Amino acid sequence: MSPVTVRSYRPSDHAASRRLWSELTNEHNQMYGEPVDEGGEGFEEYLTRLDLGGLWVAEHADDGVIGLVGLVLKGRAGEVEPIVVTVTHRHKGVGRKLLRHVANEARKRSMNALTISPDSRNVDAIRSLHAAGYDVVSSIELTLDLERNPHGWQEEGLELHELPFRS
Repeated sequence: MSPVTVRSYRPSDHAASRRLWSELTNEHNQMYGEPVDEGGEGFEEYLTRLDLGGLWVAEHADDGVIGLVGLVLKGRAGEVEPIVVTVTHRHKGVGRKLLRHVANEARKRSMNALTISPDSRNVDAIRSLHAAGYDVVSSIELTLDLERNPHGWQEEGLELHELPFRS
């Protein structure tokens, strides 16, 4: 397997990073039954965030940019947003490497915590993040489904404080 390095985002990474953003958005949209992405246009808006503290890519020796992680500043804490690894390189430690890198960057800046907000339906991501040390529940966002589409929700959910929730 060719080596993967994590380095700072460069303008020459734009097209590959936009594709990764689109891949992430499309997976989210499919998970929630929403229309597919417009092609990564949200990445352009993301790059203009005033609270963006850093952006790094995972670069594969043969395949180029295969992963992306960002750090959004929240006072002395930070939020990991986004984190994405292209589907062909998942389950190979690339995401773990990106998470380790962003955590080290946060430590260098004397930050006291990092948060990340995976989609509740993305069980693989939740398991991976838990394995990477993200094991403190710091916030919960609940949704009232105004359309009440029973076929749009997964049967399996989450129990929290002995209360059942759908995901």
